Amino acid sequence: MSLRIVVCVKYVPDATGDRHFADDLTVDRDDVDGLLSELDEYAVEQALQIAEEADDAEVTVLTVGPEDAKDALRKALSMGADKAVHVEDDDLHGTDVMGTSLVLAKAIEKTGYDVVIAGMASTDGVMGVLPAILAERLGVPQVTLLSEVSIEDGVVKGRRDGDAASEQLEAALPAVVSVTDQSGEARYPSFKGIMAAKKKPVESLDLSDLDLEAEEVGLEGAWTAVDSATERPARTAGTIVKDEGEGGKQLAEFLASQKFI
Repeated sequence: MSLRIVVCVKYVPDATGDRHFADDLTVDRDDVDGLLSELDEYAVEQALQIAEEADDAEVTVLTVGPEDAKDALRKALSMGADKAVHVEDDDLHGTDVMGTSLVLAKAIEKTGYDVVIAGMASTDGVMGVLPAILAERLGVPQVTLLSEVSIEDGVVKGRRDGDAASEQLEAALPAVVSVTDQSGEARYPSFKGIMAAKKKPVESLDLSDLDLEAEEVGLEGAWTAVDSATERPARTAGTIVKDEGEGGKQLAEFLASQKFI
């Protein structure tokens, strides 16, 4: 039986862009370009490596987001994933991690899976808790924050590196896994991969397909709320010191005033 690998990916605002909040204090996505979260590229890479080692495996990438989120799916498909699932619904606007985990769990159950792989965090929210919440919703073990992962004989094994020690972890499938940015560089899509991605299936789902009601997600169903937001002030010009023999002294005085030395 084919090993069914589902990779959760997220379409995020470009961190190098000029990001703003909308009137409802959600991120104004119309004002900034989006892309596949860099940390999720590591998850896609590990899924592809596991699939290459398996006798028979299928990699499905799954995302929850607006129409433009298909760009994240296309990037993953061009890397080598086999198919994609896109959950899109206007009522998802403003969904927090609790709602997102609910939608992902429903979609994963509908798709079918043996192992779910995610990045260690998203590059926009950076909460890092979604894999654990997702495992709880699915009722399966979680093996998170791995820098090395493999699957053999129905068991997922991996290494989690900490500040003082490394742990060897394992869990029987089905399970949820998250990988860190130390798990291995993600491959670049080849021209052949980019062209092949255009022919790969992308299934679209909405809340009704997942038997979910609007009030369970979105801003209305969110467990968390943003009360206020203030734009970061513009960066001020730095102090320029002309070295006329006293440059080193002035630098030392500045560093001392900032308590760096």
